[in-house]
Amino acid sequence: MKDTQISTLSKKTYTYTILDSITVDIEVTANPYQLPLEELFTMAARINKKRSFLFVSKVLGKHLPINPQKGLITAALLAARYAESIKGLNGQVTERLVRSFEQKETDFQSVSFIPKSVNPVVIGFAETATSLGHAFFDCFEEAEYFHTTREEITSLTPCITFEEEHSHATSHRCYIPIDMIDNEREIILVDDEMTTGKTAINIIQSIQTQFPRREYTVVSILDWRSEENQQQFTDLERTLGIKVNIVSLISGKVQVNEISKLPEQKDQLVGNYENEPLIEFLSLSSFFESATVFTKNKNPLIMETGRFGINSKTSLVLNQKLNDAADVLREHRTGSKTLCLGTGEFMYIPMKLAAEMGRNVFYHSTTRSPIFIQNIQGYGARHGISFPNPEDQDVAHFVYNIPPGEYDELFVFFEREVPAESLQPLLKQVEKLQLKSIKIVFFSHS
Repeated sequence: MKDTQISTLSKKTYTYTILDSITVDIEVTANPYQLPLEELFTMAARINKKRSFLFVSKVLGKHLPINPQKGLITAALLAARYAESIKGLNGQVTERLVRSFEQKETDFQSVSFIPKSVNPVVIGFAETATSLGHAFFDCFEEAEYFHTTREEITSLTPCITFEEEHSHATSHRCYIPIDMIDNEREIILVDDEMTTGKTAINIIQSIQTQFPRREYTVVSILDWRSEENQQQFTDLERTLGIKVNIVSLISGKVQVNEISKLPEQKDQLVGNYENEPLIEFLSLSSFFESATVFTKNKNPLIMETGRFGINSKTSLVLNQKLNDAADVLREHRTGSKTLCLGTGEFMYIPMKLAAEMGRNVFYHSTTRSPIFIQNIQGYGARHGISFPNPEDQDVAHFVYNIPPGEYDELFVFFEREVPAESLQPLLKQVEKLQLKSIKIVFFSHS
């Protein structure tokens, strides 16, 4: 059986063959920074009747472990592209960002380079783009940010709701102060990838019905909308009397052909796992502010994630908190190769901490997305484990692309403390990764 193969038909046209079962033809129509596609994504098959394939990002840390700096640089590149193409600002930072992106090791630090004259409301899409949206927001000297959430917060009423039809978990909610969105400022929607753009259209319609304004911008790393999908945005502009800007690092056209059924999936991590890793529990709750809201989990969420809205001033305070928290984590680091694992929507703070924990630290996150696993060179989901989400036992979580023995130390970051018994399925699965040490890190407690 073959892996995910890439063949170049012309300078800007590529064919990806996924497990001899799906072919994806890609025509790249714009690549302003000449970024190599193989540095941005590979591909895998989804276990989802609505969409059979997945662009497995190499810069988000959602389905593949990454250098955490790479995720931050990618967001900054998107912000630079926005500043140049939409606001006509000098792109003097762009060359430095592209150079940093091309390096395997970098000491990149997030800086705000978009002036206060541009003061948008930035929205990141849960769950995959919560970190991307937050890191994009960091590039503004003055802005506000929040991310959508799949959490049901029983003590609050969301001011916006909308659907993401193709996703494994479709309902989005927005729990923010009304004055953050009850204004006429530009709204920037940040997502990792647009295939149809339907999610962006849904949220724009929802916002415009209640909180109308003149301008929106949709930002994504990859934009694969067809001409028909692009026309839907043009129709939306005309119908609602608004302007919708589009910003991406790569844009083009995608054609998918399902040529045969996927092969039978087998457990890729079988065998005896006799080593017992040292398990340690750490709390960083003294650095962060608990939110006084109620969810299925009795322990509180924290305010600093962006779920409840933050602005550039509170972001400066957060950066200091992260510096202090990273000092604590570095003191507890014992491994020579460390993996930091965010959980679900809780991605940005773990990524930033991983970026400050020293050399040979990699970042990853759990996901709700079921992906077809096949341990074949070049395929986008070679290894995988699954377990009930310790924060919500009704939701399955998955972790992909961590071969046994690849890391000797794991930090798992939970936004809130969870009961010890809820962690057992996760710990049982993580044993398969043959780690020497596991640190469970909580950011709030009851």
